Amino acid sequence: MTTRIVEPQPEIEYPESDGQPMGETGIHVNVSFTLLDLLVRYFAGRPRVAVHANMFVYYVEGDPTRNVSPDLFVTFGVPARRERRTFKVWEEGKCPDFVLEVTSRKTRTQDRGEKFEIYRDVLRVREYILFDPEWDYLDPSLQGYRLMGRRYARIAEVAGRLPSKVLGLHLERDGLDLRLYNPQTGLWLPTSEEIQAALEESEAARRREEAARQAAEAENQRLRREIEALRKRKKP
Repeated sequence: MTTRIVEPQPEIEYPESDGQPMGETGIHVNVSFTLLDLLVRYFAGRPRVAVHANMFVYYVEGDPTRNVSPDLFVTFGVPARRERRTFKVWEEGKCPDFVLEVTSRKTRTQDRGEKFEIYRDVLRVREYILFDPEWDYLDPSLQGYRLMGRRYARIAEVAGRLPSKVLGLHLERDGLDLRLYNPQTGLWLPTSEEIQAALEESEAARRREEAARQAAEAENQRLRREIEALRKRKKP
């Protein structure tokens, strides 16, 4: 009897990077990472909301060529796990719910073509947002699509903002940046820089109040000494 030797199958690799430098300008990179910071803090109290940027999403087990790398995506119902290096749909049990692409000369064709179809037809992403910070390729420069059955329907603006039902927030252009507006509070979500500036201003105000208190206390002590001196002079 001949024993059949079964060769071990090589483990399939799912790369974390394509090895190429990011081709977008600093403006484009800044938009995605600013939004990443905003959303990570916004969902910090919800352990089953994952927020990632510029990460490979693999959607066919066994075929690492079937992937996309959104500039930003949010997935509800999966662990937040910041240590993820890739997002494998079959392991996570679901696809991203929200995707944003910061379109550029390098990516504009894919963003409106191949990626659009993958997000709509394969991953069934509930909302897909496109933003052109320099207003070179999109008109309007901020536009979004919401999954309606088997197709994407354009999201209508509300008061100049693009409402996201998935996030519960509105997206709004601010110069070359993209901000997130909370309709419940009527305020933009503050950036890290704004939070730091507010903390520094609060500390500066505290120090001014403390200096004023100390000055007032010193003045009170001076007046008490003068009053005491006057009393002593008036004694017979």
